[in-house]
Formats: sequence, C-alpha cells, structure tokens
Amino acid sequence: MSSHSLAEPTLNATPLIDVLLVLLVLLILTLPMATHAIKLNLPHGPPGAPPQSVTVRIYSGGEMYWNDERVESLSRLLPRFEALALQRDPPVVKVVPDKWAPYEQVAQVLAAAQRSHVRKLSVAPIAN
Repeated sequence: MSSHSLAEPTLNATPLIDVLLVLLVLLILTLPMATHAIKLNLPHGPPGAPPQSVTVRIYSGGEMYWNDERVESLSRLLPRFEALALQRDPPVVKVVPDKWAPYEQVAQVLAAAQRSHVRKLSVAPIAN
C-alpha cells in the first residue's frame, strides 16, 4: 500500500449561500408590493351611455370644424358656444387642436368658450 492519500472532493458552498441570500432579500422586498391593494370607490348602477360631446377641431391652416362641419370664423363659433351654455345638461366641448395649429387661434377658441360660460371643456391634441 502506498502512503499516498487521495484528495477528498469538497464543495465550496459560500457562493451558493450568497445567491440564496440575495434571492431571499429580493423576495422580502417585492412580496409586500405584490400583495398591496388599493381601494377604489367606483360608481354603482347600470352602465349608461357616454356623455354627449361636441368636438371643435382646429387644423394647422387655421380651419375650424364643429363636429365635422366647417366653421368660417370665431364669430360664427361664439353663438354655438353660447347656445351650449344655456342647455340644462350641456355636452362636453372637446377642443382638439392639430399638432401644428396656431397657438393664438387655439387660445382664442378657449377664451370664447370661457366667455360663453361653457362649463364642460376638454383639450386634447390630435394623435399624429
């Protein structure tokens, strides 16, 4: 028999323990976020029709349209705003300026709606 002894294979468990600890920390940090609940007070009742709306589009050349009907000038738009303001349940007025519409004209349309006491007004850009 020889006096040589065979080397025993060993497993270095330190990197494995490090990875397991990192995974445990990540689990502890992310678990509360996954179980977090937000309470919302949603309206109850039967679903209704969406509210009525009027769309005023303003294009880059200065053209204005009231529900796809061309309006020649701001003075022609003003009586329409005033008629809406007098309604018992007025529709929402959606002002939709083109990306390149003149700012001055958009501001004048919004000011005309305000002067006419339009209560429901929204502004959204045209998706290009």
